Amino acid sequence: MVLQIKKFVDKYLLVVLIFLIAGMGIAITRTPPQYQLFYSMLAGAIIVILYSSFKTRKLRQEETRKRRSKK
Repeated sequence: MVLQIKKFVDKYLLVVLIFLIAGMGIAITRTPPQYQLFYSMLAGAIIVILYSSFKTRKLRQEETRKRRSKK
């Protein structure tokens, strides 16, 4: 049996991450640069990435538990 790896990508989190990255670009290219806005969007992007990885890890753990219980 070949193990299939299912990638879990939450589309809503991906859209939010894209907007945060675009906002960081806009905040840093303004004259004068708005560092407070840049760093707040950077923190938001880091939080989205950490939440997504946490959610994916929980999903993988649940799948392995189901697979182990079937044996």
